[in-house]
Amino acid sequence: MANFWHSSTDVIIIGSGAAGLSAAIEARQAGASAMVFEKMKITGGNTRISDGGLSAPGNFMQKRRGITDSPQMFYDDIMQAGLKLNQPELVKLFAQNAAGAIDWIRQLGVQFQDRLDKFGGHSTARCVTIAHNAGRDITKAQIRQLEQLQVPILTRHAMAGLITDSSGTVTGVRIRSDVQEPPGTAKPDNASAKTKNILARRAVVLATGGFGSDVAFRSCHNPRLDETIQTTNHKGATAEGLIAALKIHAMPLHLSWIQLGPWGCAMEKGYGKGCRFASYSIFPAGILVNPDTGNRIVNEWADRRIRSDAILASGRICAGIVDAEGAQKDPDSLSHCLKTQKIEKFDTLTQLAGAWKMPPDALENTVADYNQLVRTGKKDRYGKLPDKNTCLIESPPFYAMALWPKVHYSPGGLRINADARVMDLNHRPIPHLFAAGEVTGGIHGAGRLGGCALTECIVFGRIAGRQAAMTPGL
Repeated sequence: MANFWHSSTDVIIIGSGAAGLSAAIEARQAGASAMVFEKMKITGGNTRISDGGLSAPGNFMQKRRGITDSPQMFYDDIMQAGLKLNQPELVKLFAQNAAGAIDWIRQLGVQFQDRLDKFGGHSTARCVTIAHNAGRDITKAQIRQLEQLQVPILTRHAMAGLITDSSGTVTGVRIRSDVQEPPGTAKPDNASAKTKNILARRAVVLATGGFGSDVAFRSCHNPRLDETIQTTNHKGATAEGLIAALKIHAMPLHLSWIQLGPWGCAMEKGYGKGCRFASYSIFPAGILVNPDTGNRIVNEWADRRIRSDAILASGRICAGIVDAEGAQKDPDSLSHCLKTQKIEKFDTLTQLAGAWKMPPDALENTVADYNQLVRTGKKDRYGKLPDKNTCLIESPPFYAMALWPKVHYSPGGLRINADARVMDLNHRPIPHLFAAGEVTGGIHGAGRLGGCALTECIVFGRIAGRQAAMTPGL
């Protein structure tokens, strides 16, 4: 049997995004040896390309600004957005540890902007943003820490499967090295890949992310999400890690609840600057209009599922509109998108209506009614209740962006318990198998709130790493 294993370590981590790297740091600091395997040629996964927003109650920026928040308020918001399909014990754990997760990456050297945002579905402003609007700053800081801890990270090493013994205990992984393309992508070129069996003396942590780029897998669970719908995810966001766990009878949750980003810019691929401008400027400070009618279609502060469904129900690309004041909430993205023509600039609403071929009187009336709503502070028919953060749309120039949802996040995945242990179909932990991040399900239910993904990855990645390190050795 000794010849079966090519190498060994205490804890194997699959995936090098925020969840996997958090697990690796905690496992090593708890005294275990660890190795990280990443199928792509570069580290970071979706974390690397994210805009770097993290939501948490009682975070350092809220404290600076005297904003009252609590884990219970956060819990209630998450449960409401998730249609209460969430696993309550996981949501409570997340809410209690979210602010600590942000403090932890600050201790690793991650810097933040002096801003605090309220995203759709949140009852208060609680999202902090990394200094360069770049999630890669998190993984860079984590990799620096892992270099000091002498934890190896092997890229172009894809997991080909989990290895179990006769009792169902996970004992290691099959790894294909020198992979040219990730499994499941359009051009698999893995003829040169070599398969090795790596022994995990204590545990395996799955941190393989979501499946937003896996059109075959996602459209199987939600047929409308075929190849005509773009994604904000990197090309390696595919389902093989999830599938490997399902093959050993892991419990799946909510796989058909695939989240779309309502701020998807129809004029660009992926996430990009347009999506960021819509997220940080249009939705907090502007309105969403159906060009056919010139009317608003949704509460612009609603959660992502509600806003995305409203755009899809309109049957066409919609216009996100904001004025000069609101546009300055994200001036960097505004400048970039004007140069690349992802955003159009107009001196008057009449000009905007003409360019979009929408009824000009209808748009003028829509904006006038909206401004009256803001001034009176009364809830409108879409459920939007203005507060001190609501902006009037009255200061020219006016800006418009073409919005159409994109696949953004997989709320569904593997069922885990409060120790980040993967559960089987009989609701029992699969021995020596842990998971964290987007590969898991149950935390967000039917839909995730903005700024919660990175925070969740860190919270549960840390838990998984600590618990894996404490697992009795084989």
